[in-house]
Amino acid sequence: MKIDYSKVNDVIGEITMVVEESDYAEKVKKQLKEIGKKHAEPGFRPGKVPAGLIAKKYGNAVKYDEINKLVGDAIFNYIKENELNVLGNPVPDKANAINEDAKEFTLKFTVGVAPDFEVKADKDVTIPYYNIQVTDEMVDTQDKNLRQRFGKQQPGEEVDSTALVKGVITELNEDGSVKEDGVVVENGIVGPAYFKSEEQRNLFLGKKVGDSLVFNPAETCEANPTELSSMLNLPKEEAENHKGNFRFDIKEIIVLKPAELGEEYYKETFGDDVKDEAQYRDAVRKMIETALKGDQNYRFSIDAKDVILSNVGQLQLPDEILKEFLIAQNPALNAENIDGEYDGIRKQLIWDLTKDKLAKQLNVKVEEADLLNTARLFARNQFAQYGMTNVPEDALEHYANEILKDEKSRNSVYGQTQDLKLFEALREAVTLDNKEVSVDDFNKLFQVAEEA
Repeated sequence: MKIDYSKVNDVIGEITMVVEESDYAEKVKKQLKEIGKKHAEPGFRPGKVPAGLIAKKYGNAVKYDEINKLVGDAIFNYIKENELNVLGNPVPDKANAINEDAKEFTLKFTVGVAPDFEVKADKDVTIPYYNIQVTDEMVDTQDKNLRQRFGKQQPGEEVDSTALVKGVITELNEDGSVKEDGVVVENGIVGPAYFKSEEQRNLFLGKKVGDSLVFNPAETCEANPTELSSMLNLPKEEAENHKGNFRFDIKEIIVLKPAELGEEYYKETFGDDVKDEAQYRDAVRKMIETALKGDQNYRFSIDAKDVILSNVGQLQLPDEILKEFLIAQNPALNAENIDGEYDGIRKQLIWDLTKDKLAKQLNVKVEEADLLNTARLFARNQFAQYGMTNVPEDALEHYANEILKDEKSRNSVYGQTQDLKLFEALREAVTLDNKEVSVDDFNKLFQVAEEA
């Protein structure tokens, strides 16, 4: 088989292949022989059908299929071996035909190829990097949150924002009297902090043991059947029928007492490295700085993309070939709506091509160890959401490996790892215009983008 490639222009090429009888004859012969073994014909059992009859009946169809498979494999291998950066799928020429009587075929395919362009990523390129200032107020807030997270529940005198309230829940009539044969929950328990209604939450705040109040369970949870059935100790289907007022006679109040500063708390929160309050506040500050680093790097990725693409400028793409490819791949796209959707797809494709060039230029490679590090980070963040900040390394390792065993999760980790390494390398390669900003000013950067 002869295959040639020629450029039509910077983003379109043409592959021409000449298929000769020697390329497919043996494959057709083998396939016809297999058919003869399995197919019966009138007057003949399987395996006894004359080869001439099999060839006459199935020869052209088998020939067509074998040439199609041959051509498909040949194009794929040619593109791979010659490192053609093809976009979309090769488009067969309308004049292509496999004539039943011919033995040699010349077939042509149009291919869209990525444009050749330069990406600049060196110290001559300046990109802003926003450092969020960590204030004493932020440290105080984080300290309060940490001490509550590591606090202990204990009996309280009055209901506060952390309290669990225990008592008797009794259903009432519309006039406020106790409903005969109504619902009575002897060991009721509610957490006003979790109420969806501020009005219902405020009914409990400040109340003491022995107090009674009237509230509406359905309004505390927007009549969610699951939450209502749990509060009233009823099956879901029954709980939905009790949306009126109830009396709550408070028997016990459990409040959360924040952890007290001290050696035990410091060790529980940050390990053996923190010994006193000064070191503790410094550790809290670093915790905040670490948490903000992700936001700062995310902002950098947005600004870096804008700067890099601005330097790249306008690129020519094989638009019509790509539109055909997208319509073929996505049932939601068609000739009527593709133009409206294509602009966003085109911009993302240009960025993807740019990232590929950046990765090669900056020698960014994703190794197995990198994937494991990202998976560990995911695991650490998930544990942190449940207040578990000192998870043993072996537990993190196990959880990270479990993440990577799932193919979908692994692909997600790979993509994020590649981006992390790319922007990390980019931060080292370019000149950073460091800017100190407050949290409010940092957040305004995203508001401006949304308004634009």
